[in-house]
Amino acid sequence: MRPNLLWRSTPRTTSRPNEGGGLTPPAAVHGGRRFRPEVQGLRALAVLLVLVYHLDPRLLPGGYVGVDVFFVISGFLITSLLHREATGRGRVALGRFYVRRVRRLLPAATVVLVATGAASLVLLPLTRLADTAWQLAASAAYVENLYLADQAVDYLSAEAPPSPVQHFWSLSVEEQFYVVWPLLFAVWALARRRTRADAGVLVAVLGALFAASLAASVLSAVEGTAAAYFLPTTRAWELAAGGLLAVGSARGTPPSRLRLPLGWLGLAAIIAAAVFYDSGTAFPGWAAALPVLGTVAVIAAGDSPGRPAASALLSTAPARFVGDVSYSLYLWHWPLIVLTLAVTGRDRLGALDVVVVAALSLLLAWGTKVWVEDPVRDRGLVPDGRRALTVVLCGLLVVGVVAAAGLVRVERVGSVAFDPAVHTGPAALDRWTPSSGDLMYPAPLDAAGDLPAVYEDGCQASEDATTPDTSCVYGVEDADRTVAVVGDSHSAQWIPALEELALERGWRLVVFTKSACAFTDTLTRLGKSRTYEECRTWNRAVVDELLELRPDVAVTSSSVMANPADEVSPGRARNLMAEGMSRLWNRFGGTGMDVVMIRDTPRAHEDVLECLTANTDDLSRCERAEEEALERDDPQERAVRMIDGDASLIDLNDRFCVAGTCPAVVGNVVVYRDSHHMTGTYSRMLSEDLGERLDAVLD
Repeated sequence: MRPNLLWRSTPRTTSRPNEGGGLTPPAAVHGGRRFRPEVQGLRALAVLLVLVYHLDPRLLPGGYVGVDVFFVISGFLITSLLHREATGRGRVALGRFYVRRVRRLLPAATVVLVATGAASLVLLPLTRLADTAWQLAASAAYVENLYLADQAVDYLSAEAPPSPVQHFWSLSVEEQFYVVWPLLFAVWALARRRTRADAGVLVAVLGALFAASLAASVLSAVEGTAAAYFLPTTRAWELAAGGLLAVGSARGTPPSRLRLPLGWLGLAAIIAAAVFYDSGTAFPGWAAALPVLGTVAVIAAGDSPGRPAASALLSTAPARFVGDVSYSLYLWHWPLIVLTLAVTGRDRLGALDVVVVAALSLLLAWGTKVWVEDPVRDRGLVPDGRRALTVVLCGLLVVGVVAAAGLVRVERVGSVAFDPAVHTGPAALDRWTPSSGDLMYPAPLDAAGDLPAVYEDGCQASEDATTPDTSCVYGVEDADRTVAVVGDSHSAQWIPALEELALERGWRLVVFTKSACAFTDTLTRLGKSRTYEECRTWNRAVVDELLELRPDVAVTSSSVMANPADEVSPGRARNLMAEGMSRLWNRFGGTGMDVVMIRDTPRAHEDVLECLTANTDDLSRCERAEEEALERDDPQERAVRMIDGDASLIDLNDRFCVAGTCPAVVGNVVVYRDSHHMTGTYSRMLSEDLGERLDAVLD
């Protein structure tokens, strides 16, 4: 499944021969290679697909496939260049290859990264500066895709807002491809000189890499691995498809009678994917084959004989102009979108915003091409490896300085020390007094990291875990009373409060919690489309552990946003979740174990910490109406009535909301670390309330 992100990427070229990559500018004329205007037009199509998708995904829900078009173009053009060198000269000049990459990529990319970093210091909320700084550095080093892949599998980063440079992930994939691909041709050229290895050997090697990467891509799509969207291993087959086409094209082109329909069919395939795919499409996987094969078809068709041909449409002056500036247009458009949204405080561009951002992106792209790309390329400013290395180091240094400025600014923001007399937390609800923005604890910049100990201790199981860890024990080790905690992260958020009670009352606290895994036997979904088999396996294993452990009390809670795998109505979904919960708990009949469910907590605004940072003078702007914060029914209410043994539901939401509203700060204590999890501090301060409610139901 494709991660829930609003962005993808795009490219650029000039009206020179196509020896550059899909996302990168083409090279100057080399070896008599003729210019292919239809490939330039393909660049224009790809960048426009991505641009429209980013401006408003509703206009073109599958526009992200423009990136796949670029990958194929890159594979084709770079392989054509390398194959021509290997066969014509008998060797591949690796040094010269990488000098060309530096000359065409780094100047424009560095300008955009520095400008974006500087603008972010002024326009982005403080809560986003640290992540943006690290992504600036990752983008400058062309490892942004690996950074985002790590975030994609990090449950705690699920709500991380987009950075203005995360679109560099696709450039990073291409550059990692450029590191490996030339080496293959260098080895083949050497083998060709010494052993007369023919093109069949090369095709076999490239075909094997294509097949291995495609298999990895399909498998990851089936499993719903979010990180796979960004990994070079699951994207290499798209570039290899272009590479295989380049090797095949060196030996001939399709018959002229096939080229006309081939071009139109390819163009139709790309557009169909852009129109009919959406955020729920499992991607890349098999779904990526449609735009990939469509691009292969258009390139293979070439300048088709007869009219009207797809190549004629792609070779028009407007298409070639957009293709010329596509690299810089790709670089500029996404930062402008993110920064505009940050300034306006909206989560979607308005109609006027779309027009202004698109026009400004095109203007900056043209200016960057004319004043940065062309001069560096045409005036020989990066003539050799030594100068190229200097450009690389200077680029990294300048971007690093801007990134460091962001980190320094974050570090200089002071934190308030905890004071029990000032930071009263839920006690303030008894005599409600609005909190002060100057006294918030923890500071919004620190709140996201105010986690229960189970995260640092490795006791919050990851999404792929299926076997519980029996060593996660808190409180008093040799206690007479054992309390087990099971469920998802909404159970784990109560552990600070339960740990306080365990130490106070001499309990042993045993933890079996797992990210995004409500304690139900109903098969659930992870994300929009993937079934969460690991969750059901985990829950059944937890039941076995509890039957052996025989705790006195089991405490659980779960997010009301958890849904069954089957697409059903909201009411039916609540029933299915509740039935699955009762099936698990009914296995404990006769054991004497008490089951206590804690009603799910209210949900805050998605950007709650950004809101607090921006509104220290009026924290009420970050409140949410109680009816909105608690708009979903909790299936645990139904499950309690279905359980045969001793089961109770306790509701502590009166310690979050007052007078019909749910504040983000209570008693000068920040309540939320994201839109639906408490800070560890607020959880600990609820221990007394939780203890009283537990006593009431257990007695």
